[in-house]
Amino acid sequence: MNRTTVVIATRNRAGELARSLGKLTSLPSAPPVIVVDNASGDGTAEVARSFPGVRVIRLPRNLAAAARNRGVAAASTPYVAFSDDDSWWAEDALGEAEAVLDSCPRAGLVAARTLVGPQWTDDPVNGLMADSPLGRAPDLPGPSVLGFLACAAVVRRQAFLDAGGFSELLHFGAEERLLALDLAARDWQLCYCDRVRAHHHPSTRRPPASWRTRAEWRNNALITWLRRPLRRCVTDTASLAAKALRDAEARAVLAGVLARLPTALRHRRRLPDDVEHQARLLEGKAHR
Repeated sequence: MNRTTVVIATRNRAGELARSLGKLTSLPSAPPVIVVDNASGDGTAEVARSFPGVRVIRLPRNLAAAARNRGVAAASTPYVAFSDDDSWWAEDALGEAEAVLDSCPRAGLVAARTLVGPQWTDDPVNGLMADSPLGRAPDLPGPSVLGFLACAAVVRRQAFLDAGGFSELLHFGAEERLLALDLAARDWQLCYCDRVRAHHHPSTRRPPASWRTRAEWRNNALITWLRRPLRRCVTDTASLAAKALRDAEARAVLAGVLARLPTALRHRRRLPDDVEHQARLLEGKAHR
């Protein structure tokens, strides 16, 4: 009996999705797969339906990263593995992740080792997670983390729903960071396990790097307002405003933050002290 469902959120990448579904549907464990189509216009839904056993949820509008929430809600297994339309899981990966989650009742998320391209190059994030300053809980197989790559993570469905899933406010960019904070705030453990492997062949149909940089900059500022101490919020926003006086990119980011700030304030919820301490530890390491 399958205990892990693979959820993919996609938009207008029918060709790459077909390759990923081919890999996923040929896994020996034959996991159920749910594709959430973000209002594609290129026949993505039809391509997904051509693969036996793949369920398709077609959305009337683009929810970006939050579309994954619909897939998790529709899953009936205790665990959910996320893939992107340009990624898939190694043959033994889901079984390894299930063993971790089975043995650690408070483990809410397993972050996998991400191997990039046909050369299986380690994603730089692997090294950051392996060297996490957060230590390791006694019952976890790897370091505790407070972040992950969405194309290479397996979650306990109960924990994901408890944390509220991915934020619709953020749309796309840094969405994993907020979910990691919310899982930890509810006392769910997150760990990196290099035995669990995901393959990522980055799509050539990606937004410009500058667009993603602006989206992540904006969303990290919003995450601060959503979860961090008020003094930190004011200080960081003042710094962004100062940069905006002389930098067009910063002005665009600031405009995006201010447009979304009323919604962020309505959903503001301070992190527990222990999670705030973990977040500061990670920031301290990043600035060394």
